[in-house]
Amino acid sequence: MAPTKQADPQTPNDRPLPQDFETALAELESLVAAMEDGTLPLEQSLAAYRRGVELTRVCQERLTQAEQQVKVLEGDLLRPLDPAALDDE
Repeated sequence: MAPTKQADPQTPNDRPLPQDFETALAELESLVAAMEDGTLPLEQSLAAYRRGVELTRVCQERLTQAEQQVKVLEGDLLRPLDPAALDDE
């Protein structure tokens, strides 16, 4: 019997994690779609879930880094929104 090529959700943990937000998010969305389809066997669903957790962490780390960069760039300009200031404009 010839070996079958496995789809992404079947071997998600064999690949290194993407380091950029967009790639990680795209892969996460693909995994979610495959899991929502309901056709994955249990073991593949669990592997996809584990990979999804790892990808979520990558995305969260990148978002946190971006937020910190914005805070540094904006310095003291970041402050809570004053709804009254919006009415004056």
